Amino acid sequence: MIAIARPPQDPQIRITEILNAAEPLFYSKGYHETAISDIAKKLGVAQGTIYYYFKSKEELLEALINRELSDYMSRIKMMIHPNKIPLCNKFQVVIQTLFQSLYHEDGLTFEFLYNDGTIHFLDKLARQGDRLLAPLLLEIIEEGNREQYFNAAHPQAVVNIVLAILESLINAIYEKVPAELLHYQFKLAEKLIETALGAKQDTIQLLINNELY
Repeated sequence: MIAIARPPQDPQIRITEILNAAEPLFYSKGYHETAISDIAKKLGVAQGTIYYYFKSKEELLEALINRELSDYMSRIKMMIHPNKIPLCNKFQVVIQTLFQSLYHEDGLTFEFLYNDGTIHFLDKLARQGDRLLAPLLLEIIEEGNREQYFNAAHPQAVVNIVLAILESLINAIYEKVPAELLHYQFKLAEKLIETALGAKQDTIQLLINNELY
């Protein structure tokens, strides 16, 4: 008698399995080129199992994006816990962890979306990331003002400017601009962020993939 595999009791277990099966396929084959049937085959289930948890491939992708953002925010909050690192390093750690999160194995995170047909997903990722990151940056800046480490006259305005600067750098990375130009943009960004924060010179140092720019 052939045993029939039972679905996991916890739906989140199956959702995680589906996302774990889909993610490498998106990276290796591309988002558009990957079919639900490919994901089902890799997982060893019927296509109906995938559709039970996700109405569409787009919904599945959005779940992957949300998982990536959740993982990033969890790492950040753990690293900047008050007892973990001093205030003077918190802002630096948030930005540095953001840039580290852009890299996936030998490429860029969600690089398979960087094309005319799916770039709106990257835009959505950026907007969601900004919404999550903004309150955290605001909290750090206000704390820095109280400790006289920063001198930001309008913290919320500084947050908006910093997010815009970070977005421009991330776009440059995904566009793979020449190294010399990227280096200049990063050095300029450091000075702009320091000025916006009212911080001392050389307070902010930006790194890409653990390399100082």
